[in-house]
Amino acid sequence: MTQNAVLERMLSEADPATTPRDAVPDARARATRDRILRTGSAPRRRRTRTIGWTGGVTAAVASTALAFAIFSPQGAAVAATPAPLDFSGSNTIAQLVDDAGAALADTPGPTTPLRTVKTASWSFSVDVDTKTSTVAPQLSTLTWEPDGSGRMIILAGVPYDPSDAVASNAAEVTSSGEVVTDLVMAPGDFDTPWTAVPGETRDDMIAMLRAFGMPEDPTAYEVEMAFTTILDQWTLTDAQHRELLLLLEEAGGGDALGTSTDRLGRAVTGVRVQSPDGAVSDLVLVSRDTGRIVGVERTVLTADELFPAGAIISYQMWDLDEETIR
Repeated sequence: MTQNAVLERMLSEADPATTPRDAVPDARARATRDRILRTGSAPRRRRTRTIGWTGGVTAAVASTALAFAIFSPQGAAVAATPAPLDFSGSNTIAQLVDDAGAALADTPGPTTPLRTVKTASWSFSVDVDTKTSTVAPQLSTLTWEPDGSGRMIILAGVPYDPSDAVASNAAEVTSSGEVVTDLVMAPGDFDTPWTAVPGETRDDMIAMLRAFGMPEDPTAYEVEMAFTTILDQWTLTDAQHRELLLLLEEAGGGDALGTSTDRLGRAVTGVRVQSPDGAVSDLVLVSRDTGRIVGVERTVLTADELFPAGAIISYQMWDLDEETIR
């Protein structure tokens, strides 16, 4: 099945022609919106765009669905966004990498890379009449094979008012148990630049990162963009996570933060990296318990018609436990 055929099937299943005018965008539209916001250096204003979805299945969002998700009738920003994570203490990237290395050695993770990834993320549902918004979490499980076949299951999270989440960041992402997408991919549907099981050396990780778009002399932001896409497709070993953190440190330009608790209640440290144009920054979250990279949050640094400066517009979190994903 071609990527265009997959797109047609996804749009057909979404059935936008029969969607009520007051319906919130479904999980496919929300997932695609997140990809738009996470791809490139700044949020896009175009209402229709073809993009890579979950690293391989090509998808596009109809202009009406995307417009409903993030635009008011006048194009003004209406979405309240979650509060930033609170960090305490101080740190350096070198110390963070050393601490992560010790945690990785003490808490063994997967012994081989896996083509299965469990991810928590969120997007906005906006009521354009009342100019109010809710955060709509989603929990997904992707499993794929070297021939490009696979399956994506998305569970709806329990939505919440962003203003109410300020006091309970650790409980923001919870599952409702409702399956909103169960997409079975035939051989060739899942398109990825790396299908072979990756090795664990520095050179192995550099080769993989370059396959996912990292240039030869990368900034920390470019390293992070490449490994974020990889972690959306692969569950890597502890040794591979350590190499990714070392490469992030080597690139320079990141700002280490202290300690915090992420939106799944996990103890983390953080590194903030900024896009070359200064439009957005990404916060890389590293588990204090396991030393693994467990999440990335994106923040807008330049205000526009969609979001004010400082707004958190997306996050991805990995290494979910079974209780979270059900």
